[in-house]
Amino acid sequence: MPKVISIHSYRGGTGKSNSTANLATTVAMQGYRVGVVDMDIPSPGIHNLFGLEPEQMGKTLNSYLWGESSIADAAYDVSANVELQGDGKIFLVPSSIKADDIARILKDGYDVKLLNDGFRQLVKSLKLDYLFIDTHPGLSKETFLTIAISHFLILILRPDKQDYQGTAVTIDVARQLKVRKMLLVVNKALPSMNLEALRQKVEQAYNATVGGIFPLSEDIIKLASEGVFCVKYPDHPVTQEFQKLAQQIME
Repeated sequence: MPKVISIHSYRGGTGKSNSTANLATTVAMQGYRVGVVDMDIPSPGIHNLFGLEPEQMGKTLNSYLWGESSIADAAYDVSANVELQGDGKIFLVPSSIKADDIARILKDGYDVKLLNDGFRQLVKSLKLDYLFIDTHPGLSKETFLTIAISHFLILILRPDKQDYQGTAVTIDVARQLKVRKMLLVVNKALPSMNLEALRQKVEQAYNATVGGIFPLSEDIIKLASEGVFCVKYPDHPVTQEFQKLAQQIME
């Protein structure tokens, strides 16, 4: 049965899209067919990590939500862009970066129920093993839906008081929605911090499992969203942490 994984954070700037791209790619490297949907409709950007240029995006998630295309027609095979070998595949459904399209979504909204139908159609038409949803930060109707239908919810937070408080609210919502499995990921921890003590602190505070802790990395900053980190730096400690987190998803 295909797994749906939502990657979420209460606030922006946590590294959510970067984490989504790296986890999806790591899973695809194991020979799986993986879909990624950019649900950050007001501020899309994960297409940059997968090397999909705006002029290549004839159809987008917006097109599907407005009844202009099927969701499968808005899915782009970006496997070659991340140098996938073997049977593994990655298909990306981007959101439009056109200012008029973003303004239209913000002004008129869309039928949230279409999302669930779209995810099912995408999994079926592309024969996906995994579907990763890169959500918009915060809490909204869209967030509630994606959490409710997910087999896995990965919540990303930084060691920051605002993130801690917002994550507590999100966890409460996830538990009310009876999310099947939830993992916390601490990102951008200072290398000087005691990471094991940080793990224990977060797990005790939320009574939830920490699936990974990622230090603030100068190498990630240097990459500047021009590619997927685990492809560019296959032997990096950060890549190894993504592999450990991906393994927990695949189990």
